[in-house]
Amino acid sequence: MLRRLALTAVSAAASFVALSAAPTAAAYAESLPLMPPPVSGADDADHLTVTVRDSGGGTDGTYELDCHPVGGSHPDAPAACEQLDRKTSWGKGPFAPAQPGGMCTMQYGGPATARVTGTWAGQPVDATYERGDGCEIARWDALVPVLPRLGS
Repeated sequence: MLRRLALTAVSAAASFVALSAAPTAAAYAESLPLMPPPVSGADDADHLTVTVRDSGGGTDGTYELDCHPVGGSHPDAPAACEQLDRKTSWGKGPFAPAQPGGMCTMQYGGPATARVTGTWAGQPVDATYERGDGCEIARWDALVPVLPRLGS
């Protein structure tokens, strides 16, 4: 009986040492790529239509943006695709709405609106943007240069 208890204790200790040496879930998550891989072979894998209205300064219009490979009529397609790649990670996309019920400053960023539709990283996109409070302004600014840079 005593020998069985000793073997159980040694086995438990060895298991604990093995588990402690294994990478943690956080370390594993950090090793994952920042963005999902582009959907290869899909015609509209990374194609977006960006429509901007009431922004002033000649930035209104509808632009096509293709990434992977970069192209389209967007005025700065390479920088826009790079920003989208930086903002894309597993479980969080660059087109997420502002957090409902968030603490937002009560400032008005102007009448500009934008709509982004299409497909990004294999997922459908239909996102609208405005500048009615601090959260919406920050959301817009986080997507520059996909959306034009505007004064706050």
